[in-house]
Amino acid sequence: MDNWRDQALALAGIFQSATLVERLAKTGTAPQAQLETGVHSLFQLNPDRTEDVFDGAKNLLPGLQVSKQLLQSRQHPEYTDCLRYALSVLYLQRQLSKKSDLLSIIGSRLEKAKVQAEHFAPTHENVFSNLAGIYSDTLGTFRFRIQVLGDFNFLQQQRVANQIRSMLFAGVRAATLWRQLGGRRLHLLFQRKKLLHATNEWIAHIESKNS
Repeated sequence: MDNWRDQALALAGIFQSATLVERLAKTGTAPQAQLETGVHSLFQLNPDRTEDVFDGAKNLLPGLQVSKQLLQSRQHPEYTDCLRYALSVLYLQRQLSKKSDLLSIIGSRLEKAKVQAEHFAPTHENVFSNLAGIYSDTLGTFRFRIQVLGDFNFLQQQRVANQIRSMLFAGVRAATLWRQLGGRRLHLLFQRKKLLHATNEWIAHIESKNS
């Protein structure tokens, strides 16, 4: 059961990142705390627990709630873009897992970015610029590109573009975790009840602590 709980948390991480990408592309802004969770996850290369990747399960409550909606029913027009980004991130992560050279580059560059984030702040524009650069130089070189849809006025702003790439990067990080925990795309079809049950348990656990 613990494995389904861990998988549910990683899946929530993917959906939370995808939601942030959509929100940034359409409104130009996103909740600072959620952006910080995404950045934090990129620097957790050897975590002891799944929760540690996100600095605690409580930080994934928005993602868990989206995950719950999508696992309950496939008919959610409001999550069309979010779901597309999530599935694209899963595909991109699979491609990346075959490229040991790029994984090595990402690892070493994230170590340096972590030092920068500690010096400035996790959501400082310099950190987003650095993370976006790592994403572009590695994942951005693949033939498969994630098409981000939104308001052109926001998409052409460098700040927004950097944050979007950083959150796509965080989505790939969560997808890597999901695969390491045994997550498979088929689980979204055939193990939805188990994932939904685990997701509901996390939500209840977090809300009981908040009350």
